[in-house]
Amino acid sequence: MEAFSPICPSRLILRVTPIPSPRPSYRNNISAVRIQEKPTTTTSTSSNTLRRPESKSTTTTAPPPPQKSTTNTPRRPTTSSSSSSLQTVIFNALDDLIDNFIDPPTTPSVDPTKVLSDNFAPVEEMPPTECPVAEGTIPACLEGGAYIRNGPNPQYLPRGPFHLFDGDGMLHCLSISQGRPPTFCSRYVHTYKYTLERQVGSRVFPNVFSGFNGLPAVLARGALSAARFLSGQFDPISNGFGLANTSLAFLPNVNMLFALGEADIPYAVRVTSDGDIRTIGRHDFDGKLSMSMTAHPKIDAQTNEVFAFRYGPVPPFLTYFHIDANSSKQPDVPIFSLTTPTFIHDFAITKKYAVFADIQIGINTNPMEMVLGSGSFVGSNPKKVSRIGVIPRYATDEKEMRWVEVPGFNMVHAVNAWDEGEDEIVMIAPNIISVEHTLERMELVHSLVEKVRVNLKTGTVQRHPISARNLDFGVINPRFVGRKNRFGYLGVGDPMPKISGVVKLDWSEGEHKDRIVGCRMYGEGCYGGEPYFVGKSESDLDEDEDDGYVVSYVHDENVGESKFLVMDAKSPTLEVVAAVKLPRRVPYGFHGLFVQDRDLKKLL
Repeated sequence: MEAFSPICPSRLILRVTPIPSPRPSYRNNISAVRIQEKPTTTTSTSSNTLRRPESKSTTTTAPPPPQKSTTNTPRRPTTSSSSSSLQTVIFNALDDLIDNFIDPPTTPSVDPTKVLSDNFAPVEEMPPTECPVAEGTIPACLEGGAYIRNGPNPQYLPRGPFHLFDGDGMLHCLSISQGRPPTFCSRYVHTYKYTLERQVGSRVFPNVFSGFNGLPAVLARGALSAARFLSGQFDPISNGFGLANTSLAFLPNVNMLFALGEADIPYAVRVTSDGDIRTIGRHDFDGKLSMSMTAHPKIDAQTNEVFAFRYGPVPPFLTYFHIDANSSKQPDVPIFSLTTPTFIHDFAITKKYAVFADIQIGINTNPMEMVLGSGSFVGSNPKKVSRIGVIPRYATDEKEMRWVEVPGFNMVHAVNAWDEGEDEIVMIAPNIISVEHTLERMELVHSLVEKVRVNLKTGTVQRHPISARNLDFGVINPRFVGRKNRFGYLGVGDPMPKISGVVKLDWSEGEHKDRIVGCRMYGEGCYGGEPYFVGKSESDLDEDEDDGYVVSYVHDENVGESKFLVMDAKSPTLEVVAAVKLPRRVPYGFHGLFVQDRDLKKLL
């Protein structure tokens, strides 16, 4: 696929050769998405939904009603039923007009018939269903816990441009009970968007990543959204507009499990004793969290503190904060030295600092650039010089924020970071060296994992590639977040966003050679997602860092079946020690985590 010149610390040359693209056979291949009638439920009228392509029928139940949030109760539309129906007809007609004539899908990256094909196609909800252990034995450290993976799964058929990032959040959960077969379920996160659109019976919210292509589209969709708001059909200002489709986090300082998306505040969820998932509601930490929070908070396992941020299109473009060990959210620290709106998806922490990347992907708020440029609301700027920003971990204002230029460094996901000596920070992160393709041609994206050393005293930066392979979605033993560590586990993009295998990196020695020390490829036509590390012991900090297991969902496109794999993290081949056959396919998604038995009990 690709070949690299000999790697030296000062120069890296990438030669890309064309990649043939014959598709492996796939029994459930989808070439288009059509509308079909949705069964009537007690909470909504008959409406149009996506066709769910399944190889065999499954029994499903109506989704459970969302539990009322203890911190934020959504406001409901106050219009009468008849006027609400008339509004819906009118607004949907205007939406169709925009989709067909003002802002139609013009590229494959936003064409729903292509975006939602094969195993990216959405599925229906599934209640807890028993699964057989098809291979090996599930390790004892996983018993009683649950692996949950988040991802986009649109509730309604996109009538116009649709990007993969725009789907409603759905959680796919495998619960492993001691002495009983594992159970699998899939449930939507009951966001305000999901719940309201289910009541209305059609799409209401615009698609942020795909629905604002050029100034005419921005004006048209903005005017329609304003009309919906003024008519009382929806109130995203009070209730949020996020999808909660990106990741999950268990925060030990509040003993809560959250579904996360960076456009909104967290949604609390819980896993029931029978393996089902319930949405509790939006959680604003006693009214102290507003607007939104990153989908990648950092948890210090030694102190139980949580560090997070939010970003947006209006100043301050970046706001940093943390939640202390007593579950109290501390005051926001606005970062006004970030002078342009930047796509900041992730960050890193050390024992002394928080580390951000001001990259070449940004939010376009200039009307003239939308008209004369690509027209996209989110896009890349090749003229921009990337920077790394470092601020003290417990900063109360931004006066100690330090920015250093790092040309060509485009970090979307961080793996880990730590302090070295008095003045240095070391960070491990994939660098997207084809940043112009990040949102539109993800199959062309190549992420090169680098070790980045920042000297805060001199302002100098040293960068060393760790592996030449296309790697992203990196994880470590979570006990080592913010501490110096040795091993990381990353997905192999072949091509992105599909993950064809997982590799283990050792970055403790040799900064001038490939540091892959373990690898497992899933096989032709088989793809997984982000790996996750589960330690054999979550309390012994002196235990070997890699003493545990790597887990992930893997889908076989040749037969249309999905499995949950458990791999030995110490093995050079990441040997599969157990596999659970899932009752139906699991669509490709984003981030997940394994929740231990003791933490699940805190949620009940």
